[in-house]
Amino acid sequence: MSAVVQAFDQAWRSGLAPDPAISVGEWANAYRMLPASAAEPGRWRTSRTPYLADIMDALSPASPVERVVIMKSAQVGGSEAGLNFIGAIIHLWPGLTLHVSPTSESARRFVRSRLDPMLEATPELSSRIVTPGPRKSGNSTFLKSYPGGMLAMVGANSGVGLRATPARFVILDEIDGFPRDAGGEGDPVQLAVARTATFRGRRKILLISTPTIEGASRIASAYAETDQRKLFCPCLSCDESFTPQWEHVSWPEGKPGKAHLDCPVCGGIHEERDKAKLLAGGHWRATSPGDGRSAGFHITGVISPFVSWAELARDFIAAKADTSRMQVFVNTGLGLTYEDTETAPLAVDVLLARATECEIPWADLLPDGAAIITCGADVQQDRIECEFVAWGAGERSWSIAYDICWGDTSQDAVWTALDVLIARRFRHPRAVPDLAVSAVAIDAGFRTDRVMGFAQSRASRRVWAVKGRAGPGIKPWPSRPPKPRRGGVVPVHIVGVDPLKMTLMQRLRITDAAPGYCAFPSDRDRSWFMQVTSERLIRKYQAGRLRLEWLSDRQIRNEALDCRIYATAALHGLYALGLALDVGVEKLTAAPLRTTPNNQTMEQRPVARTIRSRWLEG
Repeated sequence: MSAVVQAFDQAWRSGLAPDPAISVGEWANAYRMLPASAAEPGRWRTSRTPYLADIMDALSPASPVERVVIMKSAQVGGSEAGLNFIGAIIHLWPGLTLHVSPTSESARRFVRSRLDPMLEATPELSSRIVTPGPRKSGNSTFLKSYPGGMLAMVGANSGVGLRATPARFVILDEIDGFPRDAGGEGDPVQLAVARTATFRGRRKILLISTPTIEGASRIASAYAETDQRKLFCPCLSCDESFTPQWEHVSWPEGKPGKAHLDCPVCGGIHEERDKAKLLAGGHWRATSPGDGRSAGFHITGVISPFVSWAELARDFIAAKADTSRMQVFVNTGLGLTYEDTETAPLAVDVLLARATECEIPWADLLPDGAAIITCGADVQQDRIECEFVAWGAGERSWSIAYDICWGDTSQDAVWTALDVLIARRFRHPRAVPDLAVSAVAIDAGFRTDRVMGFAQSRASRRVWAVKGRAGPGIKPWPSRPPKPRRGGVVPVHIVGVDPLKMTLMQRLRITDAAPGYCAFPSDRDRSWFMQVTSERLIRKYQAGRLRLEWLSDRQIRNEALDCRIYATAALHGLYALGLALDVGVEKLTAAPLRTTPNNQTMEQRPVARTIRSRWLEG
């Protein structure tokens, strides 16, 4: 038998053989070497982080678990467990493996700072990785080939990379840093998991990350779908088991260096030197039924052998003095989601309850105090939605009308209907001429040519084509008007949507008729308010710097929010032209109230009460 045939026969037989009966943890103890650049170089010892043993067991082929979720703090060894998983795959269970980082650049850093050092330091791995050469393409920054399989590293921002590789093993690292959409191809987590479909029953999916904002954290959502295992450690005084948490850490007043862990059962004190004994006796316990195929592990910094309780106490004190650092402490120090009260989701029921029982619909009679009307319009394929907003002193606002012009927006009919809407006038309770719409901002992100043409012929009426742009430093309205295009074509105005959204969300929290208060009529339903609140602000820290990002709920439409943003942008456009809103309000309020044929002022008219039917409305 020739050498080629022998090699083929051996490869064929090894492919049919069952996976070796060894766990990831056992492999790491026997073969894994930590490089010289590691904090503790030398042979890997699971006994140093005993809480990782069960996690690595769940990642082993002998375990029925298909999906392992690790929600962790920093410096607990969770990423090392993922590296051990990769090493065991290459050595024992060769197959197609996909490792996903938040971006292509972070994938490159992972290879250079974590993966390559492990491969070079561990002989059983370095001997299996294909050596680069002029005719060898199996080893590069993003692709490592070995007998029986390959390891591909991609960024979650690359939709092509996520859908190009079928894989039996998938590692999704720091998923809270993943973009919501992978290059327009959908959710990167779902795209990566879909690569394992053909290996169902033999696949392993590892999701690992430090959590971020409450309600917006991917890893927290994934953990909630599992059996939610927590580490229970026996008290060294009473032997009762408890899960060490931050509230169990205390220290004498003004002496965080003497922080210790208290047993919540007997009050027994555990010093830093006792941590190793606590961890050695620890065991994971499921706290939720789960689906039987997903195991979730929460690793808090309180149990980390690499971070002392004194260090955590000092970090906490510093974070209390600087609230911008509190999220960092909660996320990376405790491995918990952070609930930011300033950016917490707005309660739709609160806004719905605020809707005013109008004596007279505002579309028929403006509220007293309104002085300027603007309109924001959002263009879709089959309709144009627009909100008319009246503005008063201190930018107090009233949503006086919300209309939808149905029709194919590539045709003239729907634009004619919009023209009729924005040309109407609104009656004021003061004895002044009916108010016209002072400015209109139409989103030109879709049907751009149509929007620009519509605005071009109505420029004298201050109908503006706008495009929203996110990002720091972009003003609600350009400081200088954009230059007309060739041929005198009206340009598109770039408006900064981030400050407009921030202002709106802050004003929606105002509960009394103060400056900035937003009033709504009683005919607005829950779905409309859900659209207005469909995006929320989250705080992210990148390289230690705070970054604000708007997160949208992909299951809820946001046209109502966009219309309000553009109506507000139109007001800023009027400011750029010299509008003094409060001065206009003073002039209007100086005029007498209109009177009815019965010599009653508009405010003295009988209230038309609305009788609601419990049977009809449930």
